[in-house]
Amino acid sequence: MAGNTRGTSPAPPKASDDPLATLASLPGVADSVAAVRKGVDRVYGHRVMRRRSNEVTSEAALRGARGSAALSGADWALEEVRRRTDFGVEGEPRTVGAALRLTAEAGQLLSVWRQSPLRVLARLHLVAASGRSPGEAEGRRGSDETADDTVGRPRLAAEPVDEPLIELPLPDADEVAGRLDGLSRLLLTGTEAPALVTAAVVHGELLALRPFATCNGLVARAAERIVLIGSGLDPKSICPAEVGHAELGRAAYVAALEGYVSGTPEGVAAWIAHCGRAVELGVRESTAVCEALQRGAA
Repeated sequence: MAGNTRGTSPAPPKASDDPLATLASLPGVADSVAAVRKGVDRVYGHRVMRRRSNEVTSEAALRGARGSAALSGADWALEEVRRRTDFGVEGEPRTVGAALRLTAEAGQLLSVWRQSPLRVLARLHLVAASGRSPGEAEGRRGSDETADDTVGRPRLAAEPVDEPLIELPLPDADEVAGRLDGLSRLLLTGTEAPALVTAAVVHGELLALRPFATCNGLVARAAERIVLIGSGLDPKSICPAEVGHAELGRAAYVAALEGYVSGTPEGVAAWIAHCGRAVELGVRESTAVCEALQRGAA
């Protein structure tokens, strides 16, 4: 999709037809965008990135998954996430396993995202909620009639949602379908907005809508990651916003989301700024990883 802060892209639409670009002009957003760009450019310029970028990417993925799982109620120590290989089908182990699978999957879906964001969201939910790889889960759904038919599709009318962190009013299924379609069309049209703005809106919309029966927070944060990678801002996926969201805390996360859902300019700007700060903290985390690798301590 268009709307990057690094590299080039096809000519985007005029700003008057570009709601995301309008959000970029809200008070304080330009400062957040500039701070994020400065931080990202700095870590990409680190000398370790010239030789060991794959190691930084792998470590950022692990730490990002840990942060996302923490926001969904499974706040495990990093070394616990690193050493464990047994992720069950219930409780915190399932949440951590889902976060790890989503982080691994996100980078594989960039080309599909540019063609069909809704297809990617369905796949992310399939990966998160099924406890299997996408191919395995799809095969099971085709052969096992007892499989959970809520997995991999937006919820229908009267279907419940299990998302304990977010207690905001739940939009009905018709509103969800309409707003998802609108978001998809907006992304496919392209935008002049910086990557941070687009990523924050995608993240915020998915949390506000909670379109799936489960795992909405995990999916929303994975979608934010996809936008940041695919936009060209963070092509090597070394700036895990999930780390920053977790560090800022669940209370601040929910409060910022409430601002976004309010629809006021101040509230939306505060959410974008919150997402920007999360990326900055993710940059700080990966900078520390680079420094440790340079010292031979990691």
